[in-house]
Amino acid sequence: ACKLIITDNIKNLLNCVEQDTHVEDGDEIPERGNWSNKAENLLTMVGYAIGLGNIWRFPYLAYKNGGGAFLIPYFLMLVLCGIPLFFLENVIGQFCSQGPLNVWRAVPLLQGVGLSMVIMNSFVAIYYNVIIAYSLYYMFASFQSPLPWSSCLSWADSNCSKTPTVYCNVSGAVVSNWTLENRTCPSSDMITVPMQSPSEQYWDRVALQRSSGLDETGPVVWHLALCLLLSTMFTVAALIKGIKSSGKVVYFTATFPYVIILILLIRGVTLEGARDGVEFFIGSQSNMTKLMEAQVWKDAATQTFFSLAISTGGILTLSSYNNFHNNMFLDAAVVSIINHVTSVFAGIAIFSVLGHMAFLYGKPIGEVVKEGFGLAFIAYPEALSKLPISTLWSFLFFLMIFIVGLDSQFTILEVITTCLSDANPETLRSKRSLLTIMTCGVVYLLGLPCVTRAGIYWVTLLDTFTINTVLLVVSSTEVTGFIYIYGGNRLIKDIEMMLGKKSFCFWLWWRACWFVISPCIVILFWSCVSFEPPTYGKVQYPDWGVALGWCISAFVIIWIPVVAVYKLLRAEGSPWKRLKLLCSPSEEWRPYLDIHRGERYSEERCHRRRAGSTNNIKCESKF
Repeated sequence: ACKLIITDNIKNLLNCVEQDTHVEDGDEIPERGNWSNKAENLLTMVGYAIGLGNIWRFPYLAYKNGGGAFLIPYFLMLVLCGIPLFFLENVIGQFCSQGPLNVWRAVPLLQGVGLSMVIMNSFVAIYYNVIIAYSLYYMFASFQSPLPWSSCLSWADSNCSKTPTVYCNVSGAVVSNWTLENRTCPSSDMITVPMQSPSEQYWDRVALQRSSGLDETGPVVWHLALCLLLSTMFTVAALIKGIKSSGKVVYFTATFPYVIILILLIRGVTLEGARDGVEFFIGSQSNMTKLMEAQVWKDAATQTFFSLAISTGGILTLSSYNNFHNNMFLDAAVVSIINHVTSVFAGIAIFSVLGHMAFLYGKPIGEVVKEGFGLAFIAYPEALSKLPISTLWSFLFFLMIFIVGLDSQFTILEVITTCLSDANPETLRSKRSLLTIMTCGVVYLLGLPCVTRAGIYWVTLLDTFTINTVLLVVSSTEVTGFIYIYGGNRLIKDIEMMLGKKSFCFWLWWRACWFVISPCIVILFWSCVSFEPPTYGKVQYPDWGVALGWCISAFVIIWIPVVAVYKLLRAEGSPWKRLKLLCSPSEEWRPYLDIHRGERYSEERCHRRRAGSTNNIKCESKF
C-alpha cells in the first residue's frame, strides 16, 4: 500500500515544482505571502499546538497527579503562563512579519536564540517523522482481521500470553493453571507470573524488530522505512506551496481528529467498566490532597508549556504570515483554550476504553495505564482488540494519531523553510517548492537510523535531549530578551500600532504576567528540573549514549553565546558601548511594510535621529 501511494504522489510533486506560487494577488505582503483568511491561520495554530502529547502524555499525567484535581493547576497555568507567552510570541512574529531568526533584530545580541530554535526544530522533525511512520504502519496493519496483536501468533515467543499466568498457594503447595477469573483462590495466596501481552510483543518483535539496546543497531526495518518515506511525501505535498497549500490541508487535518475522538468517546463510554476508567481520570476518585505536592504543579506547568509549543519557533513563524492588524490576542486565547480542552476530551475517550480493559482483566486501572509509546502502541491497541469490529476502531485511532502528528510536522518544517527563505530572500523565496522538497528529503535521510532495529532508542534519546533542557534555556532567554532588554513597555506600544490604543487596566494584567508571573514560572521549571538518564522500558542507555545526548543539547544551545560573542567582537567602540548597541533594536526591526511603520518607525525619523545621535537605538544599520 505504501509503494502504490508513494508512486502516485511523486508525479504530482514534480509538477508542483514547475509552478512555484506561494503568494496570491490579495496578499498584504506579496514577497512573503499571507494567510488566505483567518480560519486557515487559526486551524494551523490549533493543529500545531494539539500534538501527540495531548493524547498520550496528558491523560497519564492527570491520572498520576490526582485525576480531576490536576485540572486545577493545569488550567491555572494556562491563564498565568500559557496564554501570556502564546500572546507574546504572536505579537513578535506578526509585528515584523519575519521568522524566528530575523525577529531578533529587536535584540541583536540574542540572535543566536533564533538559530537555536531552527536547529531544535530540525532534530524534532527527524524523530517526529518517525513517530508518524509508526502510526502509518499500525494504520495499515489494522486492515487485518483479526488484528495481528490480538493473540500470540507465529512471531511470538514462549513469554507471550493473553492473560497472566497465575499460581495459587494451596496449603503450602503451589498449584498451577489458575486464571484470574477463578475466584476460589484467595488474593493473598495468588502468585502472578509476569508475561508479555500480544500487543507488547507485536510492538517489539514485529513493528520495531527491537534490538537489545542502543549498541546493537541492526539493519533498517524496511516496512518502517517505507512508511517514513510515505509520511515525508504527505508532508511535502502539504507544504509544497508554503502556507498556501498547508492552509488548505488543515481544514481537514485540524478538524477530523475531533470527529474521531468523538466517535471513540461515544463507543468508549458505552462499554462495561468505562465509568471506572473515567472516575479514575477526572471523576470521584480524584485525589485533592495531591494539590499539596510541588510535583503536581510542576507537571501542570510543564505540560502547559510543552503542549502549546512555546519558544519552539512555530508560533513566531505562523504569526509572521498574519495581516498587520490581525487581532492576535483573540488568536492566543482561542488556540490555548482549545488545546487544554482537547487534552481533557481525549483523556476521557482513552480512559473509558482502558477502564473496560481493566474490567475484563480484573485489574486495577493503574496496572493497564501507560504513557507515551506504551499507551499509543501497546495498551490502547490491546484494549481496542477486545471490542467488536476492532479493525474499525483501531484504524480510526491510528488515523487520528497520524493526522495529529502530521499537523504538528507541517509547522515544524515550516519553521525551517521560513527561516531559510527569510535569511536568503533573493535566492530561496522564489524556489520555495524546491526548498521544501530538499528540506524534507534531508529529514527523511537523517531519520533512517531511527528506523533501524535500535531506532526506538534513538527516538527516545532525541526526544529527551532536544526538548526538555533546551526549551528551558531558549524560553528563559526569549522572555528576558523581549521583556527586560527590548522592554515590555516598548513592546506594548508596538502592539497598539497593530490593535489600537488600549486602556491602562487592560495592560495591567499583561504587564503583571510578562514582568513577574511568567518569568517566575519559568524559574520554577529550572528549580524543579531533575535529570534522570533516559531509559526505554527496562533497557538502560550506555554512558556514550547519554554523553551523546548531552552533546546534542549543547549543540542546540551553544549558538546563543557563540553568536553573542561574535557580534560583540565585530562591533565598534568600548565594551560598554558595544553591549549597549547590541541590546538596542537594529534599523531592520520594524513593520515589514512602510504603510504600517507610522511615525515611530518612519525612514525620515530614523535619518533625523541618526544625524542627531551616535547612540541611535532605532536606526543603527550595522546590526
